[in-house]
Amino acid sequence: MAKFTRLQVALKIHETGLVPIFYHSDLEVSKNIVLACYQAGVRVIEYTNRGDFAHELFAELNKYILREMPEMILGVGSIIDAPTAALYMQIGTNFIVSPVLKEEIAWVCNKRKIAWVPGCGSVSEISRAEELGAEFVKVFPAQSVGGPDFVKSVKGPMPWTSFMITGGVEPTEDNLKKWFSAGAACVGMGSNLITAEVLKNQDYALLQKNVENALAIINKVKGK
Repeated sequence: MAKFTRLQVALKIHETGLVPIFYHSDLEVSKNIVLACYQAGVRVIEYTNRGDFAHELFAELNKYILREMPEMILGVGSIIDAPTAALYMQIGTNFIVSPVLKEEIAWVCNKRKIAWVPGCGSVSEISRAEELGAEFVKVFPAQSVGGPDFVKSVKGPMPWTSFMITGGVEPTEDNLKKWFSAGAACVGMGSNLITAEVLKNQDYALLQKNVENALAIINKVKGK
């Protein structure tokens, strides 16, 4: 069962503006990644369903988070069908992120009031996602579908839309200012934040610093 309601998830995503995204096949490495992000101030994190036995690793990681980081909201990404979404719901995911707009995923998530964030690349997809109950839509791949100009253009006729930007996001003031000025509610960052250097050297102090810097920039560009 999810610990957090979909309303709590949405509010926290709006509040922090940053969702780190990662997958790692080593449970201990995954624990350290989440802990470094938590200590830096992150409260929402996405573990992607990309490797063999990913759901088993997710279950163990979630147990660890529930024990050690009570305020952390763990969700799962790269979900492309309803059966996989249901599997992760059974092991406690607090939200579902998908690279595609798949109505069957909306149906299973809505039945259990689980937050879901579908990937959209057009205005029609965004509108349909909102009809299906999505609080956030994931612009993916964000840079490829038009970048900040696309987000700004959609916000004109659809100012109520909440965007999670994934793909083409960098932890720099210039890049983040472009996205948030265009109307993004939050950004998701993977390898640009949890870098190859961090993983190779298992330098979690560096990861914490990277995340702290990113959060500080986001707060600045959002005017906090």
